[in-house]
Amino acid sequence: MADWQKITGGITAPRGYQAAGITAGLKPSGLPDLALIFSEVEAIAAGVFTTSQVKAACVEYCRQRLQAKQSARAILCNAGQANAATGTQGNLDTLESALAVGQALNIPSESILLASTGVIGQRIKMDALRSGIPKVVAALSQTGSDAAAGAIITTDLVTKSIALETTISDRPVRIGGIAKGSGMIHPNMATMLAFVTCDAVVSPHLWQQMLARAADRSFNSITVDGDTSTNDSLIALANGQSRTPAIIEWGAEAEKLEAMLTAVCQHLAKAIARDGEGATCLIEVQVIGAHDELSARQIAKTIAGSSLVKSAIFGRDPNWGRIAAAAGRAGVPFEQENLQIKLGDFLMLENGQPLEFDRAAASAYLKKASVGAYLQQDTVLISVNVGNGYGVGKAWGCDLSYDYVKINAEYTT
Repeated sequence: MADWQKITGGITAPRGYQAAGITAGLKPSGLPDLALIFSEVEAIAAGVFTTSQVKAACVEYCRQRLQAKQSARAILCNAGQANAATGTQGNLDTLESALAVGQALNIPSESILLASTGVIGQRIKMDALRSGIPKVVAALSQTGSDAAAGAIITTDLVTKSIALETTISDRPVRIGGIAKGSGMIHPNMATMLAFVTCDAVVSPHLWQQMLARAADRSFNSITVDGDTSTNDSLIALANGQSRTPAIIEWGAEAEKLEAMLTAVCQHLAKAIARDGEGATCLIEVQVIGAHDELSARQIAKTIAGSSLVKSAIFGRDPNWGRIAAAAGRAGVPFEQENLQIKLGDFLMLENGQPLEFDRAAASAYLKKASVGAYLQQDTVLISVNVGNGYGVGKAWGCDLSYDYVKINAEYTT
């Protein structure tokens, strides 16, 4: 049993946070497009960002800010324009955005972190942003998480939010999160944004380490289409308002906090994978028996990212040969005679030998997932055993449908 419970409230569930989401006129659709997350006190801040060599102005800004000062008070996110590959003017727009938020909140601009999502190569519509910032500040509330979650999405079909609570030193500690992402999703971050709030007291060094490991076990273990974007950002704040003793070194309390942080990130990551453009189900790949966790995750990510595997799942075809082929090309050594593959409860390969199985029933299992309840009965489970090692890893993806091509063929037109 997990040592925490799910609660309501999203990113405003932890103490001392407010959030808001408004329509500022950044999106052509007229939908909400500007979100703000605000900590009532200075919060320890950590971040994990895209590994792409082409980075949005907001990513470079946040990396520099966090290198200079590992704390923040607010995160502003605009949707509609990525402000990536926009040159010097894009950088100037980012700096102006931070200054405007700082003035509106009456805090230093150095305490502002920024994120953007939308079409690459397009600058932020600064006139709309300038007029929107005072409005989003005025809309801040302790119940504003849902509005913020709705204002950061682009092609997403659903918003993504969660909050968990545990007990540390006999006091409640909460972590909340929201995320966006649907396409251009691949390990090493993707076209995704995720914002996490926490009210624990934790050292900056530990908080950054925890977030990096949580990212590896969640957002860096999902894939939709094999594309990594320019704007990927995971930013986490910890403001200490739980009034628990400070966690400054590794121990039982740090382990509990990291486990809950990982659970928050994994929920959001699975929600992103399930909401993959055109997807009809979530694919979860579990790998055991590898030499170490990194090797197991590499095999799992390769299987989850295989276009052939994803297409077979969409076609409700229990073609386990594609799973075996993907595992074999993952770049992780293992003995073929040790390979075992299961699809749900259907054992298809054992000790490297193919087995008879009920193909009609296995296909029905895939069909059932495509109509299952969101993030409940809509998961196709692929289990792979590659040997006798202690390495265990998971990855998540989605099936590849006709609609993915339709959505992305007309993205800017």
